[in-house]
Order: sequence, then structure tokens, then C-alpha cells
Amino acid sequence: MLIEVCVEDALGLAAALEGGADRIELCAALSLGGLTPSAGFMDQAARCPLPVFAMIRPRAGDFVFSPAEAAQMRADIRHARDAGLAGVVLGANLPDGRLDADLLADLIACAGIMGKTLHRAFDLTPDALAALETAIDLGFDRILTSGQAPTAPQGAALLERLCAHAAGRITIMPGAGITAQTVQALRHLPLNEIHASCAISHPQSGPAVTFGFAPPTLRRTDAAQVQALRTALNNC
Repeated sequence: MLIEVCVEDALGLAAALEGGADRIELCAALSLGGLTPSAGFMDQAARCPLPVFAMIRPRAGDFVFSPAEAAQMRADIRHARDAGLAGVVLGANLPDGRLDADLLADLIACAGIMGKTLHRAFDLTPDALAALETAIDLGFDRILTSGQAPTAPQGAALLERLCAHAAGRITIMPGAGITAQTVQALRHLPLNEIHASCAISHPQSGPAVTFGFAPPTLRRTDAAQVQALRTALNNC
């Protein structure tokens, strides 16, 4: 079972490597669901020994993007490609919630031969099976999804339907709320990959918190949590 770990800083990247992750999703602002990482972080991560996929999301909020935001996403994809990253993580919706196939096709063309993951914009679509077919037609390699529930264990029923409907044409990669303790809820699914932050909370105090430069609680990827998830999967 491949474990993809999402990280938002250099310490998290090091912890994911130490813990035995198989692939990295590189982000900024994981507390907001993940935004595009900085160019410098992409360059740094490109030197690590694992495949690295960069999140391409220009802002927090929904996934309905303006032409200016689309141009920004294309530029970010070009930097990820030029940095030598293995892939990108994309998603875009129309105002009615359906996947924005035209914008996604444009972004996919920009990515070229890079790997392509459809992110949890999929979870906001009104018809998951129709969105799955769109993702296949567009040429995505996998869909990162919680089964349109707050967490993947809660969305296990739809995840099972998606796996069956995909029938090997695209990889279904569950993500959101997956830990060593919760992954048992997915043990009956025919999965090849899972996605997790493997993070723990660190209380913070001091001037940085007082002045609003840091949150009172910080979540960061932990090597032991990656190892624990690996052990739980082996036990499944």
C-alpha cells in the first residue's frame, strides 16, 4: 500500500521521509486544505528521494477560479515542472459544482507528462460517478477523495462505489481523517494508495502567537505517525 503524506514545511518533509512515506504532496497552509507551496519549497523538495506532487491551488475557499487565478495556476504548474517535481494536484469546479473540464484540460496540458491527481474539489461535485468519468476522460491518474464526507472513514460507502465504478481505469486514493486508528474502516476496500497528514498538534505560546504570527496550536507531520500508519496497514 502506497502512503502519500501531505506536508507544508521543511520539518514536515523531513518527518515524512524519516517515517517511511512513499510519496509527498507538497503544500502550504494545510489548515486551509492546502495551497500552492512556494517556489523555494518546490525547489527544495525536488531534491528529496521520493516522488513529489505539488498542490496547485492559488487561494483558500471554493474551487471556482477566475481567469487571473487560472493564469496563476498555469505559472505555478510550469514552475513545478521546471523544478523537476513528479506531479501536480489539481481541481476546479463550475459554479454549479461540476468539474470545470475546460479549465482542467488546460491545466493538464500545461503539466505535460507530469503525474496528475484530482484533488478534493471532486468532493464538492453533485454527481460523484459523473465526475469520476470526467476525471478519466481528462487523463487524471488518481482522485483524492473522502467519499464526499468530512472524513474518508465516514465516506467509506461511496468510496466503495467509486472503486467499483472506476474498475481499474483510475486510482481512487482516500484522504481526510486517515490515521493508524481509523484506517481499519477502509480495510474492505480494494485500495492501492492512501493519503494522510500523519500530523500531531503542538501547543504554542510566546510573542509570535500574541502578535498573531502563529496559531496557538500547530499541526505538523510526525515520523512516528507515519510509521504507525504503515504498521496499521500491514496489520490490515
